[in-house]
Amino acid sequence: MSSALPLSYSAGPTAPLLDLTMGEALRQTAQRWPDRLGIVVRHQNVRLTWREFDAEVDRTARGLAGLGLRPLDRVGIWASNHLEWVLLQYACARAGYVLVNVNPAYRSHELAYVLRKSGMKALFLFERDARTNFREILEAARQPDQALEHVVYLGSDEWTTMLANGADLPTRPVLPDDPTNMQYTSGTTGSPKGVVLTHRGLVNNAWFTGEWMEMTELDTMCIPFPLYHCAGCVCSALNCVVHGTAMVFPSPIFDPRAALESISQERATVLGGVPTMFIAQLSHPEFSQFDTTSLRVAIMGGAPCPVELLRRVNTDMHCRDVCVIYGQTEASPVITMNAPQDNFEQRTSTVGQATPNVEVKIIDPVTGETVPIGQQGELCTRGYLLMQGYDGEPEATARAIDAEGWLHTGDLATMRDDAHFHITGRAKDMIIRGGENIYPAEIEEFLYSHPKVAEVQVVGLPDLKFGEIVAAWVRLKPGETATTEELRDYCKSRISHFKIPAHIRIVDAFPLTVTGKVQKFKIRQLEIEQLNLQSQQVQTA
Repeated sequence: MSSALPLSYSAGPTAPLLDLTMGEALRQTAQRWPDRLGIVVRHQNVRLTWREFDAEVDRTARGLAGLGLRPLDRVGIWASNHLEWVLLQYACARAGYVLVNVNPAYRSHELAYVLRKSGMKALFLFERDARTNFREILEAARQPDQALEHVVYLGSDEWTTMLANGADLPTRPVLPDDPTNMQYTSGTTGSPKGVVLTHRGLVNNAWFTGEWMEMTELDTMCIPFPLYHCAGCVCSALNCVVHGTAMVFPSPIFDPRAALESISQERATVLGGVPTMFIAQLSHPEFSQFDTTSLRVAIMGGAPCPVELLRRVNTDMHCRDVCVIYGQTEASPVITMNAPQDNFEQRTSTVGQATPNVEVKIIDPVTGETVPIGQQGELCTRGYLLMQGYDGEPEATARAIDAEGWLHTGDLATMRDDAHFHITGRAKDMIIRGGENIYPAEIEEFLYSHPKVAEVQVVGLPDLKFGEIVAAWVRLKPGETATTEELRDYCKSRISHFKIPAHIRIVDAFPLTVTGKVQKFKIRQLEIEQLNLQSQQVQTA
């Protein structure tokens, strides 16, 4: 970076912002490339051109209007990667409703919270899949204080009837600054927060992400990312929509063989995923049987990326470029990523630079002052990409976004003199397991509900496969006895599988400071030593 540039922030190159809603972006693509392939859902044998996909979105939007929904009403989608998920995403955007992404791994405790907190009027789901009976979970989660009026089971007569009984869309115009999507991210206070995202933030984030990946209508993107994550519905699906790139969904949930088969048979040029997905594909016993030479670029994020993995994706999977992305749901989500001109060293040792129209600065977490280049501090960002706020939580929003409009990510980073960033840790206690963001406070609060538990401390442990896994130290109430399996079984039907502690230790006390504060870093160190996990810690970009 030139010394003439201010140290207070690193700004990505400026470029015009798109003044579009998601519905308008899709319409423009359908008009520009009507007969090009738009979407492939291989497990449903679906292949639609952009014109056909746009028409199906219209039909779905009218079906939603026929339910009597009003502008800005919340509509939930609780499903894995299916055609209906994407149809509902753009139908809600076109009609002016707010789509609420519900994690398919949610169980009754979590679903009940989101149903009440979001105030969603309609929920779309499949009755069951190979692993989960969603109908049973929903029935257990329904409570009188929820606003839910319509439950529509996908793939059933209810879905068909809704589409057949469509109505005119609301007359209220849908505007780029309107909210269009809400995603729940665990809060440091233990309660998940609804991140409210706008058309403008999402469309432009997808646009600039794809521009730096050099995406065009000639590309085909294989999308193993789950759609309920920003990585799936924004960095992948919306990225494809705004660039006219064909999107291919290999399977409902990630399956490494299905992804490899999709790359080979669909001649995919772009591949996305969290590191564990790339590892699973590269280590699949049939990897060498699939032709991946069509690939030219990979986008990787959601967890620390081992350097050797980036090299293998570049060589063994034939991706000329590997773009590491860094972001947060609150930032729509991409904050930094590798630019087309980045060299191999920059791609393998940083998370790139600030994307266009995005400001980034590194501050001292204590004083709030901007630190010099090369010094560690908390990464903050501002620009078009920021959320409107946490749904119904102005105080939490004010804690996250300061009076000058900077989002405080809670992540520790350094900025190099080439304006590239290196993530060094997290100021918050968040655990990232295989791309899933997990806050210890949420698991602690849940385990407190067990009648035998007096106190809980949750930490993340290093793991080669998932990046991190969850561990819990539990102190029981006086006179109580319990086994670790009993505590784990208590979690199984109530919280998502990825939040269930892989290691539970029942203890009599926790390591404390002289002032009585629990020293979580000591718990983590002791577990690493006890479980001999030193070798699980990896060098990351």
